[in-house]
Formats: sequence, C-alpha cells, structure tokens
Amino acid sequence: MRLKEERENILQTVGDTPIIFLKDVSKVLKTRVYAKVEAFNPGHSAKDRIALYAVNKAEEEGRITEGGTIIESTSGNTGRSLAMICALRGYKCVLFSTTKISFEKQAILKALGAEVHICPASAKSTDPESYYTRAQAYHDRTPNSIYVNQYYNDCNIEGHYYSTGPEIWRQTEGKLTHYVACVGSGGTISGTAKFLKEQNKDVKVFGVDAFGSVLTKFHEEGVFDESQIRPYKLDGVGKNIIPGTVLFDRIDKFYQVNDAEGLQRARTLARTEAILTGPSGGAAIEALYQMKGEFKPTDCVVVVLPDHGTGYLSTLYNDEWMSSNGFLNTEEDQVELVENLNGLKQGY
Repeated sequence: MRLKEERENILQTVGDTPIIFLKDVSKVLKTRVYAKVEAFNPGHSAKDRIALYAVNKAEEEGRITEGGTIIESTSGNTGRSLAMICALRGYKCVLFSTTKISFEKQAILKALGAEVHICPASAKSTDPESYYTRAQAYHDRTPNSIYVNQYYNDCNIEGHYYSTGPEIWRQTEGKLTHYVACVGSGGTISGTAKFLKEQNKDVKVFGVDAFGSVLTKFHEEGVFDESQIRPYKLDGVGKNIIPGTVLFDRIDKFYQVNDAEGLQRARTLARTEAILTGPSGGAAIEALYQMKGEFKPTDCVVVVLPDHGTGYLSTLYNDEWMSSNGFLNTEEDQVELVENLNGLKQGY
C-alpha cells in the first residue's frame, strides 16, 4: 500500500523552502524584506540542493557506481548534505574540513556515517595540508570516487539556477527588485542571479562578503590580492581563493561585513524574528543595513538565510565563546550593542 502523501525518502523534501516576511527588518529599512529560509531543507541548508544535483548528475554520467566514494572539502553544510545522500545510497563519504568547523557540525557528519578529516584553517589552498589539497589527493588514489569540489563544479551554479531561482521568482510573483546573498563557493548567488536576471535584467544582485576575504577586491578591480587575507569567524562567507563558481558579472555590488556585526545580527534576528540562522545568515542581514540607501518603499527584497543556527550552539549562540573571542563583553555592552543593531541609535 502506498500513502497519498508519502515520500520515498528524505531527499524528496529538498527545495521549495519558504520566503518569510521580516517585520522588524522591513520597518527599519522602510521597504519589504523577505528571507528565503534554507534551513527548511532536510539537511538544514541550501547545500542540499547542489549536493543532490551534483550526485544525481555524476550517477547519470556514470562517474560513480554502486559502492563508490564521495569526497568533498567542506566547512560542514555541503558535507552534511553529501553524508545524507551517501547514507541513503550506500556510498562511502569522506570529508575534509578545517579547524573552524563547529563541534555540532562535526558530530552530525559522523552521526550520518561520514569519515571526517580536520585540516588547519590557516593553510593556503596550495598547501599539502589544506582541505582542498587533501581532498583532491584522496580522490586521486581512490577508484570509483568523485570529488564534488563545489568551488569549481558547475553543478553548484546549476543546482540553484534550476531550483532556487525559479522558486524565488514564483514566490515573489515576479515583483522581486533586489536579491541579496552571501558569497562563499558562490553557487547560491550565481545560479539564482543568473535565472532572476533572465526574467528581469533590472533585478539588482548584491553579494555579501567578509573582511579577510579576497572576493570584494577581485570584483571591484579584477585583482587577486593575498594581502586581503586574514582570519575571520564568519562561516560560509568569503574565500581566500577565487572560486570558479562565482559569476562575478551577475553580481552588481559587494558589501563586506565584520565578525562582530554579522554574529550579533544573527543573535538579534533570533530574538526579533524568531529565526535561528547561522553566521552567514547574520552577515546577510547585517549587509542589508549597509544597503539601506539602495531601497525604495515599493521594492521587494529577498535575502537568503543559508542554514540553521543549531549548527553553531557552541559558538555563535554560546555567550562564553562570543566573549572569549571579543564579540560579547559586559551585560551593559550587550544591551547597547543590541540596541545599535536594531537601529535605535543609528538613525535607521
């Protein structure tokens, strides 16, 4: 017997995530702002879309067969999506991450059966110990394997071109004027922007970057400047490489966000809109406040919140971690910072 509403497996719930009106943010920015909440995917992030698309395509092309191995370099979310697929389809999942990965993310990867290798976050992309290099080396010596390599895999763009873009266009009834998303591997913003600009070339696309990343300067000047690189805590935002999956010509402008403001904005969003997002979501919301002059009251703005905050309970949502990293000080400072972030003392 088959039930009318049954799903064959969890992967059939990927995509079709909601857009949610952000009341407080819209009030401060004096326009209508909607969040595309990707935490509603079964793996709690936008990466479910590209992981499923990439594996399906590899299977169709015969690049991986029964009993094969799927390999990836990941900060956690793409790895979780791939681990979920491997658990269902019987593949071995081998992931390479960095010391920036949270305890929660690493625990989830292992719970799904993935083999996890931790590499130094400080290692340059060409360093033998970097998570990129080690993932590639593992793939090179492993028969019947694929290295997803989200940073240089067109599936990262195509997965969003065929899903996220059409969803947003449908959900906004073609009224979208601005699309805002963080840029890490670049697939979310690039694939979606490509689709949206094909529907209306006047849609503005704004990319969110981190201070310590090379992407903004590359977009502005076409220069890969290693002097821009420095450590930062905003997971899923920015890069110390230029990914092949960033379509810079589809992005109108970049905005950079620092750690403290991005992280605090995520915490404020939880208390004002009841949405628990990760550091990249906080950075995206913070960037909206920097963009305030770009918006008119009649605009329709969609911002992507890439993942769920439960992956950061030991970091972003842990007062001790926030304080030890200089992002949260005395109780009085916290109150003042929240007031500032809510626009009460900034004239928003």
